[in-house]
Amino acid sequence: MTQPYIEAQPARSEVDALQGAVVLDFGTNWCGFCKAAEPLVEAALAQHPGVRHLKVEDGPGRPLGRSFRVKLWPTLVFLRDGQEVARLVRPSDSGAVQQALSTLEQP
Repeated sequence: MTQPYIEAQPARSEVDALQGAVVLDFGTNWCGFCKAAEPLVEAALAQHPGVRHLKVEDGPGRPLGRSFRVKLWPTLVFLRDGQEVARLVRPSDSGAVQQALSTLEQP
């Protein structure tokens, strides 16, 4: 079963302090684009078990999404040790997700 977008979200300072590879996935549980991208993202992440995947519900008044300048859903922000290394907006193929995930492996 797929994990839902969670309403509770970490503070930006907590995200900036995260160690290792993390994918922040901004969207909502009712978003059609998010639902369409979900199997692509999950299939790609299944090949990268060491990558932490945080699904964060976004919307008006949500400070974490605003701090990353999220405008469309889903937006995937790929972080290595709290620093953004790649970003995908409304991914439509698993190849793009795989390519972005590969940037997390580079030093």
